[in-house]
Amino acid sequence: MVGTIKTISVKREGDHVPNPRPLAATARRLSTAQQALARKSPGSERRRKAVRRAAALHAKVRRQRLDHAHKAALALVREHDLIVHEDLRIANMTRSARGTAERPASKVAQKTGLNRSILDAGWGVFLTVLAYKAESAGRELIVVNPAGTSRTCAACGHSAAENRVGQAVFHCRACGHAAHADVNAAVNILGAGLALREAAQAAQREAASARKRRSHNPPHRTRN
Repeated sequence: MVGTIKTISVKREGDHVPNPRPLAATARRLSTAQQALARKSPGSERRRKAVRRAAALHAKVRRQRLDHAHKAALALVREHDLIVHEDLRIANMTRSARGTAERPASKVAQKTGLNRSILDAGWGVFLTVLAYKAESAGRELIVVNPAGTSRTCAACGHSAAENRVGQAVFHCRACGHAAHADVNAAVNILGAGLALREAAQAAQREAASARKRRSHNPPHRTRN
């Protein structure tokens, strides 16, 4: 089965922001336009028209993706003072499905489909827009390491690949906690963000305390 990204974000409360998949919705028309382009003679007026049709469809997909990113980010910024998300490395997530000559990949068709779905979700655009809107609105945005968030139980902390039963199902092998996999991960992501904020605040308090001690106890200087 080819993987499909159904949501672009999930809140701790369980609310999902759907992935509109603009490229998938336009795929048939775009494929037809590209096939028509391939049949046209180079340099001909018909080829130039075919190029413009294909370019218009690509531009439409970009506009739809950007519009959805703005609306989804604006909703989050309006509803929350603190927003935490994973540090997603889209380039790493969508590496070549075929692998390399030394390490050829398996399940190439499935990985190719998943890569296409990841790119169609537009996470890169969404996170860029979210960062801009959060800063403009004075909201706190924390980015956390995604390692282990999808396999760690939000109830007991047990971490194992077997906990993630499927794309949408999480079932802890240690305590039996069951939840939607993305909601379980969202709880872990928020917890990691709060821990980072607490550590940063503790460091700031310690720095302020050190400055205060230095101001009350200036260094003793002597003359020769």
